[in-house]
Amino acid sequence: MSSDTRYIPLLGRVLIAAIFLISGLGKIANPGMIAGYISAMGLPLPYVGVAIAIIVEVAGSLLLIAGYQTRLVALVLAAFSIATAVLFHGALGDQNQFIHFFKNIAMAGGLLQVVAFGAGSLSVDAIRQSRKTIATA
Repeated sequence: MSSDTRYIPLLGRVLIAAIFLISGLGKIANPGMIAGYISAMGLPLPYVGVAIAIIVEVAGSLLLIAGYQTRLVALVLAAFSIATAVLFHGALGDQNQFIHFFKNIAMAGGLLQVVAFGAGSLSVDAIRQSRKTIATA
């Protein structure tokens, strides 16, 4: 990748990760409200759901930014995005829910691009791969 485009995958990872990080931190700040929302959707074990969401969103976003295990992390975040679209934003007759549903679907699409093409050269994955290549040479 040329020097003028090698920053683009990093920027893309940061931009995609930002929404997950902000959302996860919001859940940490107010877990009771989120548990109530989960419960209102008829899902069991709302506080377990909050804990899972926080782990996926915060850890996933930080790993995505770092570019560590990027393809796997992006796949988990894509699946999480689709699941939350279906479970929490499925009332497509409500314009707000319609927008949130397709925002989540679009994020999953971007994350699947990361799954397909990897983290790019400015990532922990790239550093690990180059060290592995040097070690086997």
